[in-house]
Amino acid sequence: MTTLAKTKKKASVPSLFQDFFNEGFFDTPPFFTFENQTGSFIPNVNVIENTDNFEIELAAPGLESRDFKAEINNGVLNISAEKEQEFKEEDKNFRKREFCFTSFSRSFVLPENIATDKIDATYKNGVLRVMLPKKNSSVKTPVKQIKIG
Repeated sequence: MTTLAKTKKKASVPSLFQDFFNEGFFDTPPFFTFENQTGSFIPNVNVIENTDNFEIELAAPGLESRDFKAEINNGVLNISAEKEQEFKEEDKNFRKREFCFTSFSRSFVLPENIATDKIDATYKNGVLRVMLPKKNSSVKTPVKQIKIG
């Protein structure tokens, strides 16, 4: 699960090594993405924070917009997709039939300042883009100088 809010980690020796080796150090490059026996894979994701919103770019080529499902439950954005394909080829001397099933699921913990009613998503050229607008913050009060006597 990915958290969109900024966090600070305490630097300890075990944590340092654990983070180093768990943060994608041994991941395969995108052009070597392998599916496991169940047909599931983990798509690459970019999370971009702008002043007005967060953007999530999820690389999932070969799918169609109807293959995706996105929902928010208890402050967690879940994005998943499933695609099932069947290939048939018949001739009078042979019959060929193949099946393919692909799926994935990614989850993102949303910060409290997301306007969940205004989230928008589009899928184009193999990339799912989810726009997460930030709520309008309350009117900022000017900095008040305090005299120290």
